[in-house]
Amino acid sequence: MIGGFFVWDKLVEIMTAVPLWELMLIFFAKIVEVTMGTLRIILINKGYRKQGVILSFIEIVLWVFVASRVITGISEAPIKGIVYSLGFSAGVYTGSRIENWLAFGRVLVQVITNSTIGIELTDTLRKEGYGVTTINAHGKDNDRLVLMVYTDRKRKPQVIKRIQSIDPQAMIVINEVSTVGGYFSPWRHFVK
Repeated sequence: MIGGFFVWDKLVEIMTAVPLWELMLIFFAKIVEVTMGTLRIILINKGYRKQGVILSFIEIVLWVFVASRVITGISEAPIKGIVYSLGFSAGVYTGSRIENWLAFGRVLVQVITNSTIGIELTDTLRKEGYGVTTINAHGKDNDRLVLMVYTDRKRKPQVIKRIQSIDPQAMIVINEVSTVGGYFSPWRHFVK
């Protein structure tokens, strides 16, 4: 029983060796730092270099101060390393959620549909301001129409909902893309 108390005492000592406010500071600063790192990588990959550079500066400043706070005295308070690791994991999750919410970039929505419905779908999407390219295709049993709709990721749910409202049986394939030219909304350069 004495051994059990010894282990418990050591555990309590490790957990209380650092003030709670310091652990919280490490945890939340690490979340912010890793979130910025996640967003930085995504922004740079999607061509938003200026914004990525700004985030990288803030990210590294946070890293220097947070990491130095953790490394100093980690042998006396290993809880700092655990809290730092938990902050890292939470930061990756938070960064990916924020990026998904911001929805940087553009997608190519490809729709394979019946030729007749495809014409109606093309006209509707064009009236709503989407760039639509069509290709005549041949399916197993009948002629098909392939629609290619280029749009912002933020508008992807609206496009899908509109397509499914006209043709619930349409096959929809979505790819993230990078482009060099073509039809773009006038707002594209305003954001980038």
